[in-house]
Amino acid sequence: MVATTGPATADGTGREPTAESHEPGLEPTPERAPTSEVSWLSFPGGVFAVDSLGHTVRYRACDGDTGRVADPNMLVAAGVASGVVVVGGTAYRYRVPLVGRSQGTLEVIQRHRPPTTLTGVVVTSPQPPTDPVAGARLFPLSGQLARVVADASLNPAGATVRDLSGRYGDQQIAVNGSLRPKAASVIKLWILVELLRRVDCGQAFLDDGVLVTPQDVVGGTGQLQFETFPQVVTLHRLAQYLIKYSDNVAANVLITYLGGFAPVNALIDSMNQRSTILARRMLDSAAAQRGEENYTSPDDVVSLLGAVWNAEILTPASRDLMIQFMREQTLNTKIPAALPPGVPVAHKTGDLPDASHDVGYYLIPGTETAVAFLTAGPMATGDETVRRMARTVYDFLVTPADGAVEE
Repeated sequence: MVATTGPATADGTGREPTAESHEPGLEPTPERAPTSEVSWLSFPGGVFAVDSLGHTVRYRACDGDTGRVADPNMLVAAGVASGVVVVGGTAYRYRVPLVGRSQGTLEVIQRHRPPTTLTGVVVTSPQPPTDPVAGARLFPLSGQLARVVADASLNPAGATVRDLSGRYGDQQIAVNGSLRPKAASVIKLWILVELLRRVDCGQAFLDDGVLVTPQDVVGGTGQLQFETFPQVVTLHRLAQYLIKYSDNVAANVLITYLGGFAPVNALIDSMNQRSTILARRMLDSAAAQRGEENYTSPDDVVSLLGAVWNAEILTPASRDLMIQFMREQTLNTKIPAALPPGVPVAHKTGDLPDASHDVGYYLIPGTETAVAFLTAGPMATGDETVRRMARTVYDFLVTPADGAVEE
């Protein structure tokens, strides 16, 4: 399946504009902004998620988490979801457009306190382009990636790409963007975001220490397994090693520190990422045999990467730290190996015998791009498929825009 990833347009056609969808010499007629069944309001310190089809909402911020709450009286009209829910004596009155990049409002009303009004940008998966005409220039990349995917006979593969620079109007495209393989170590990105979110809330500090014991040590990727325990390790080093070395000990220790799987899955749910779940620790073969597995999709990965880049889920300082950790990645046999030496990237790999992934950011100045290349099937051939997808995107990005030919 080849798609320019995006929700259906407001009139339900789902049609995407193309570079040839208007008469020569005339500006294309703007389509109504696409709407989504799920959107979330980003405001400092939190999110307010809306599922307009399921009539549920979730408030998750520094001061608490309502969990998923049903609102059977939710009003959905003219591309806006509105209503009020009461949880634990606090009322949440919301008006959230179902169109990304719009402005939404949330009023938090507590007894004996003045109401708090929160406003912020609405986030959908994907966000609509800021410039559909410029965005149409990215569409030929779909066809090029589709050919790579079709050639990967041993590896079901998917790729999602989002322009972050504005060069292509912040457009997102995908080939098999809903593919849902095992997440492997890509799931560590969500663990890191949940930790940094708590740092932003003042609930954790990166110089805090965590006791790591011999019982925490597992094999696979990472450096901590070669150290002597017990010892106290700072959250900063755990977070850095989690990404830089894809450290499995750091991942499991942070899962425990955060309170188990539930907080990470709450983060995922609050961002309406329906294909992603954290269900087992790293190297827990018994859990895997019981069918407890971590999953994700290219679309969900780029949803997270885009929200991080835009400082919609983390502060700019935490965003910058996360990208720095990704730039320090030491497992460089996929995206970096496919590109010319010196091309700046920040990325996170994932490897299992039946999965091979690499996701992250191309940081080419003026052409910054979020990418997610995921595969299932044999890891060796999956590695090569990831490299081919990575090079295909790079070659497209460095080709002068005027030289792109519509397919």
